[in-house]
Amino acid sequence: MDMTARHETAPLAARLRAPLARLQSIRKNFGPLVALDGVDLAVHAGEVVSLLGANGAGKTTAIGLLLGLLQPGSGSAALFGQAPGSIQARRRTGVMLQDGGVHGDLKVRELLRLTRSYYPRPRGLGDCVALAGLQGLLERRYDKLSGGQQRRVQFALAICGRPQLLFLDEPTTGLDIQARGQLWDAVRALVAEGCGVLLTTHYLEEAEALSDRVVVLDRGRVAAAGSVSDLRARVAQRRVRCVSSLDPATVSGWPQVLSAARDAGHLEIVVREAEPAVRRLLEADPALRELEVTRAGLADAFIHLTRAQDAA
Repeated sequence: MDMTARHETAPLAARLRAPLARLQSIRKNFGPLVALDGVDLAVHAGEVVSLLGANGAGKTTAIGLLLGLLQPGSGSAALFGQAPGSIQARRRTGVMLQDGGVHGDLKVRELLRLTRSYYPRPRGLGDCVALAGLQGLLERRYDKLSGGQQRRVQFALAICGRPQLLFLDEPTTGLDIQARGQLWDAVRALVAEGCGVLLTTHYLEEAEALSDRVVVLDRGRVAAAGSVSDLRARVAQRRVRCVSSLDPATVSGWPQVLSAARDAGHLEIVVREAEPAVRRLLEADPALRELEVTRAGLADAFIHLTRAQDAA
């Protein structure tokens, strides 16, 4: 089977089953502040759902409700069809939060041994080490590790119980490019095993690389939800990149041009419609070369959707 087709149909098949985690018509206030206002969210087996939004959009509150750390003002929250705080639900869940809450005076091997003991069928130590990239760190004390190494340990602790549902809150903060790519590969491997993942991240390229579905929160409400392709299709913008001697300040004043800037020796332009802009570029600079036209990425869609919500 074509791998692209398999990737697109797998989340659809997953959504035909009951969700692992669900928020329904959730409203949550903190005094006069409305943190969530009528939010619906579901995560199914074998898919990655990315929860995106600016600071204060309601992401942390949504996770707290699904983990049973908070109670909704109205609406309902469920894990595996049960109350989020139940021990049965927690044993099927792995969690990696921004605040690790890890005992700093223990060695990595001791932390893994302790955490694995909480679960009836934990993942093997070797698998945890391989998936999280902990080679050479088992005998090191946690509090003596770098920030990126600590994040990898936190990931290993989150997956060592062989969870059916995994919460990843900004998982790659502090990781270098190589470690980030390794964690992405590990997430893909877990999803292929049938694990459901709820991901929050400020790295939009991370959400674009991993997500089956995206939910954009803005001021406590769902501004948009769907696949990455769905969200990108809602933005009628194109990105034009080329090598040109034209001045970005001049180009930015052309009709249909939303922005123009110099990037690593290239002229990069965001336009409403590509064809008129490309035609004018070629007329203005006959020596132009390395012309590329791409559709809007998830970052462009995110900015567009949240601005539209603000305007509304």
